[in-house]
Amino acid sequence: MAASLVMPIVPVAALHAQPLVVQQVGSKPAADTLRNPPVLRNISSRPHTVEVNIVAAPARISVLPGRLTDVYAYNGSIPGPTLEAREGDRVIIHFRNELPEATTVHWHGVHLPAKMDGSPFDPVPPGGRYDYIFNIPRGTAGTYWYHPHPDGRSEYQAAMGLFGAFIVRAANDPIATLPEKLLVLSDNRFRPDGSIEFADSNSTQSNIDMENGREGNVLFVNGQVMPSIVIRKGEVQRWRVVNASAARVYRLAIPGQVLLHVGSDDGLFEHAVERNDIVVANSERVELLVRGTGKPGSDVELMDLPYDRYMPQTRPADWNTPRALLDLHYSDRVMPAPVTLPTTFRVVPALDTAAATVTRTVVLSQGMINGHTMDMSRVDMQASVGATEIWDVENVVGMDHPFHLHGFQFQVIDRNGVPEPFRSWKDVVNIPKHEAVRFIVRYADFPGKWMFHCHILAHEDHGMMAVLQVR
Repeated sequence: MAASLVMPIVPVAALHAQPLVVQQVGSKPAADTLRNPPVLRNISSRPHTVEVNIVAAPARISVLPGRLTDVYAYNGSIPGPTLEAREGDRVIIHFRNELPEATTVHWHGVHLPAKMDGSPFDPVPPGGRYDYIFNIPRGTAGTYWYHPHPDGRSEYQAAMGLFGAFIVRAANDPIATLPEKLLVLSDNRFRPDGSIEFADSNSTQSNIDMENGREGNVLFVNGQVMPSIVIRKGEVQRWRVVNASAARVYRLAIPGQVLLHVGSDDGLFEHAVERNDIVVANSERVELLVRGTGKPGSDVELMDLPYDRYMPQTRPADWNTPRALLDLHYSDRVMPAPVTLPTTFRVVPALDTAAATVTRTVVLSQGMINGHTMDMSRVDMQASVGATEIWDVENVVGMDHPFHLHGFQFQVIDRNGVPEPFRSWKDVVNIPKHEAVRFIVRYADFPGKWMFHCHILAHEDHGMMAVLQVR
C-alpha cells in the first residue's frame, strides 16, 4: 500500500512554530487497524439501567507515534469511552472533575432535563462531582456524543482531548445485524515535541483561529492517524460517524463508491439516500452504509474533499487539498449470502407546521446572534412547554455557521425556500454563508434554560450563543 499522507494546513501567515505532519506507511491489512474506543462498563445490576463512572483528568498519553502529549482525557483515553444505552433505559453517570479548572459534560443532542444538560449554567468545579441522571425516551435511538460546555472554555478543553461517543440503540433496529464501525473524527495541531499547539494571543494565527475556529493539521479517526478497515466482497457495513472537531467541516467520499446515507444526528431516516459525497459539519453525526464493491485485494481511501466554509480573508491556502482519513481494504473473502436491506428503516412522523404558534427569526452575524453576544444573566427568548414553533435561521455573513439547539430535536422544513427532500430528526444544522434554514420544533416537556449557539467552539466561547427559556 502506498504511503498515506495527512496534508498540513498552510496558514495565511506563518506560524511561530512549524506544524507537525504525520504520515503512516504499512502493508495491506488482514484485519482492521481501526480501534474502537472502549465502552463504559455498566456497574448496575438493575434492569433497564445503565450506570457508569466518568472522570475528566489530566493525562500524559501517546497521541502521536513516538511522543507523549499532555492532554485532558475522559477515563484516560482520547476519544473518551463510548456510552451505550437503549431506548427506555435510565442512565446514571457519576462524573468527577479532576481537571485544574471547572468543566461540564454536555450530552449533545440527547433529550433530557435542563439540569442534566451539562450547560454553562451548571459548572462542576475542580475536584467536584456531579451525577447526570436521565431517561432515554423511546423513539430516540441514534448516534450522539458528549463534550465539555463550560463558559468560555469549550474549545480549549475539547482540543485538549475531551470528547466521546454516546450510542442509543433501539430494540427493533432494522440493521442491527450489520457489522458496525464507529468513526469519531477530530483534528489537532502539535509542536515538534508533540505538545498541543495553541496560537499565541494577539498573533495572526490567533486571529485566524478566532475567525475560522481552531483547525488542526493532523486528522484523526478514533484518535488514530490513517487507520484501516477491511471489508469483504458483498458485505455491507454500518458506519456511525461523529464530527467531534472544534471547527472543521468534513466532506466525506469514497472514490468509486456511492454511499448510502441512512441516518443523521438523531437516528435513522425512513429511506436510504444515495450520495457521492456528504458534508458533515462540526458536531453533526451521520450513519452510512458502505458496501464491499471494490476489486478484491484493492484499496481505496475515505476522503475529506474540499469544502469552502471560510471567509475569503482567512481561508487556508490549501483548503482545496483533499485529505485521506482512513484506508478501506477490499478483502478477497466473499460474503456467503447477499445482504438484503429493508426498504423502510423507521417511521419519522412529521411535526405539523399548522400547529406552530410562533415563527422566530434568528440572525447569525459575525460573532453575534440577533445582534447580541452571550450574557448568562439574560434570557433572549421565552416559550411554553407543549408549544410548537418554526425557527427561521439566517446567516448574513460570508462563512458557514453550524447551528445547535440544546434539549430539543427538530425537523428541517426548507433551505433557502427549497423544501427538505426527506424528514429527519436533527439537533444541528449547518447554515452556509448568506443562506437560511427553517426548522420546526416542539417543546414537549422539560422546562428550563436552554442554550442555542454556533457550534464552531471559538464562536461559542466568544459569545455567539443565546438562551431560550421554556416555562
